[in-house]
Amino acid sequence: MSKTIFITGASKGFGRIWAEAFLKRGDKVAATARNTETLKDLAAQYPDTLLTIQLDVNDRAASFAAIEQTSRHFGSVDVVINNAGYGLFGAIEETSEKEARDQIETNVFGLLWVTQAAIPVMRAQGGGHIIQVSSVLGVATLPVLGLYNASKWAVEGLSETLASEVKDFGIKVTIVEPNGFSTDWGGASATHSEPIALYDGIKEALYAGLTPDTIGDPQATPDAILKVVDEENPPLRIFLGKVGFPWLNQVYADRLATWEEWKEVADAAHGGQVTA
Repeated sequence: MSKTIFITGASKGFGRIWAEAFLKRGDKVAATARNTETLKDLAAQYPDTLLTIQLDVNDRAASFAAIEQTSRHFGSVDVVINNAGYGLFGAIEETSEKEARDQIETNVFGLLWVTQAAIPVMRAQGGGHIIQVSSVLGVATLPVLGLYNASKWAVEGLSETLASEVKDFGIKVTIVEPNGFSTDWGGASATHSEPIALYDGIKEALYAGLTPDTIGDPQATPDAILKVVDEENPPLRIFLGKVGFPWLNQVYADRLATWEEWKEVADAAHGGQVTA
């Protein structure tokens, strides 16, 4: 059976690629973007199954209205994919107040507003699936992306909590964690803080590590997303790309080793009688 898919940030990148994949296989798609002109060709090709909605996810009322419009138009909202977001490049010291607030506003609050809008609609219809596009940088970090890291760590915590709260409503939650892909996330869609020369060496080292082998092909991702959407018991988390799993294996091994090393100090901080 075809599903109704609501996707934010559908003008380009993952959102555009996934919207087209859903449409090709016969699903109905509500594609939202700040500029829907970029979706005109898809709208002409799929006039009956594509609904384009102009949406800035930072506008909470507009996010609720977009979900409601989709529900009225197609009769349901089976899957919500919170894909809208962007990267802010800059060391913590370099980041301005406006840049920091804008990053969190879009990547965290924008996702939150759409999620809040979807829950009552999905609950009323007996279920649904909310897919949150996070990042490998939501579970590990890289320098020069501190505010982006922070935004995706917030998405992880919010979404894991959400999964436990809505499961009894028949609503499933999946957190998608892509590694770097050759979208324009790091190009035209990115924001860069005013540089401080002291951080030039760290930036050069970071960019030198971004070899072609570490960058995924976004056109290879639709099959994974379709499989997640069709899965009766979808995972809470899934990496996209081959970088995340080996990297996070090492990250978590290092974390566990540090916690173990400091366990005696941590236990003593509990107070009272400490048991082994």
